[in-house]
Amino acid sequence: MKIERFENLIVWQKASDFVALIYQLFGTSRDYGFRDQILRAVLSIMNNIAEGFERKGDRKFKHFLFIAKGSCGEVRSMLHIALRLRFITKAQFDTASACALEISRMLSGFIKTLD
Repeated sequence: MKIERFENLIVWQKASDFVALIYQLFGTSRDYGFRDQILRAVLSIMNNIAEGFERKGDRKFKHFLFIAKGSCGEVRSMLHIALRLRFITKAQFDTASACALEISRMLSGFIKTLD
């Protein structure tokens, strides 16, 4: 079955849910630099999946999936500092980190299918 729209990609759907989660955790943070950086990074995951899909070429799509994967790592890194600075609880960290790892694994699998 050929996927016609990026919105039908499960990894994009998970990334969209992840954006909502990160916005719930940090959207009203008064640490504007931190908030803006983590929000940009999480949005980059979802948007790079979409942009790569719309490029209509496996090589270009793969490039954008690698960028999305890198953004997953950036969000995970920022979650560690958020926990350390007590911006979030351990339970919130565990939930968000698990989501980031799941998306990262999905992206790795997707990249392998494009080789």
